[in-house]
Amino acid sequence: MKLIVGLGNPGSRYFQTRHNVGFDLLNAFADRHFFPPANRKFDGLLTDQIVSSEKVALLAPQTYMNASGRSVRQCVDFYRVEPENVLVLLDDMNLDLGRLRLRGKGSAGGQKGLADIIRHLGTDEIPRLRFGIGRPPGRMDASSFVLQKFTDDERREVDVSLQDALAGLDLWVTQGLEAAMNEVNRPTS
Repeated sequence: MKLIVGLGNPGSRYFQTRHNVGFDLLNAFADRHFFPPANRKFDGLLTDQIVSSEKVALLAPQTYMNASGRSVRQCVDFYRVEPENVLVLLDDMNLDLGRLRLRGKGSAGGQKGLADIIRHLGTDEIPRLRFGIGRPPGRMDASSFVLQKFTDDERREVDVSLQDALAGLDLWVTQGLEAAMNEVNRPTS
């Protein structure tokens, strides 16, 4: 079994903001594979489906970004999923807009939602797909920046990268982390 966790903040105020790109990607994957509507479970929204003969659960913690670990821990314990079979989808301010980076382990890199998951699971060996949202312009506060919606031009670029990320998720489910990393982490021209 595989568990894909999309990080974001619950509520309409945060809908389609930079910080919620993990939710956007999770929802796009659910639509792509016709997942049933999610139910409230494990302090989150949860749905599951068979994708290419693999059971896949999708979890969107509803605890706010910085407290996502509790929700993930509950789900991991219930399904008895090993950390290497959990993939976290998150935004990354240190990557250019639309740039993707898939890794199998490592530090949280300043992302508080991922840091909380690492703390709750007791390991940093958790695959994660970082989605670049770019840096705040000028002296803009980082927290204000991540809670902004994308501009129309940015949204078009994000939508293209979402398709690349979906291809990577499909590979992770069907062929594993290495195959997905080879696809997602390719240099862009």
